Amino acid sequence: MGKKVLIVDDSNTMRKIVSRSLRQAGLDFDEILEAGDGQEGLAVLGANQVDLVLSDINMPNMGGLDFLRAKAQDDAIKGIPVVMISTETGSDIIGEAMSLGAKGAIKKPFTPEAINETIAPLL
Repeated sequence: MGKKVLIVDDSNTMRKIVSRSLRQAGLDFDEILEAGDGQEGLAVLGANQVDLVLSDINMPNMGGLDFLRAKAQDDAIKGIPVVMISTETGSDIIGEAMSLGAKGAIKKPFTPEAINETIAPLL
């Protein structure tokens, strides 16, 4: 069974860019799922077996940090690794994301190499 990734970002364009970068990085995902905010992300995780989540931090409805908090409360999905992808990569916000369970962070704009370097060890 192939791997599935969930991309959580309020920008449809950014979700497509991340998707393309995953392919360019040579990461082999059979399915790339998408969600427009943390609430949608939780719904997708509840309905699908996902191997990795890539999440923005700043989103309407439910941002990335609240998404991490909610995900940590659900035993069925709390073990799925999350990597934050954001323009905000200050040590304070990334430190908070890591304390909430994020496994890494990628700064926008990014290269396929940066994606591969951060994500490959998690697969």
